[in-house]
Amino acid sequence: MKKNLGEKVVAFNKKLTYSGDLPEGFDVLNPFFDNPETLTVMSSFYKKFYNDHNQRKFVIGINPSRHGAGVTGVPFTDTKRLKSVCEIEMTSAYTHEISSVFLYDVIQQFGGPEAFYREFYINSPFPLAIVRRTPKGHLNANYYDDKKLFEAVKPFMIQSLKDHISLGLDTSEVFILGKKNAVFIDKINSQEKFFDKMTVLEHPRYIQQYKSKEKQLYIDKYLIALNKVK
Repeated sequence: MKKNLGEKVVAFNKKLTYSGDLPEGFDVLNPFFDNPETLTVMSSFYKKFYNDHNQRKFVIGINPSRHGAGVTGVPFTDTKRLKSVCEIEMTSAYTHEISSVFLYDVIQQFGGPEAFYREFYINSPFPLAIVRRTPKGHLNANYYDDKKLFEAVKPFMIQSLKDHISLGLDTSEVFILGKKNAVFIDKINSQEKFFDKMTVLEHPRYIQQYKSKEKQLYIDKYLIALNKVK
């Protein structure tokens, strides 16, 4: 029997591993190997919201944070929103991630998680958490923070995007979160011709951190962009 989209995503995540080189000072965290409960809650999420064969639009983040998908295995979803909005509880960790706050405000105004996830699939070109080692401990890092880092992970990113698309996503329009992210995705798209159109939106972390007083304007901007596909 043909796997539905949720089953395909779970299978993809279970096999997800990065074995390439990284520049000195950077590490990759794989939540699916680090915490057994991550696999459980991630599987519950995709079974709940992606238990069908419908085509979705692709929303592309940067790479998971160590407090969001780096714990839950669900992009832009910390444990607080996993429980309060998606009604899936994670008992082995408790995280608050500011990007998750904004995105779930968008999701609620879109019509709730069932309505949103029925139309969109969120993931990242580098779908594992990248951290930088510092004297104070691990800090979140973006794949584009260091030129050598980007060059090291670029082949993995291209393959990852191919794998996501092969799940059965609609490639006529893609939504890129983060302007700097879009610059690098555009470089890859020019080479690989993955997507017909790229719509760029400000990253949730940027909005929460620097534009919180204008938050509703940005939520409206997201809703206008995303509702075009209805």
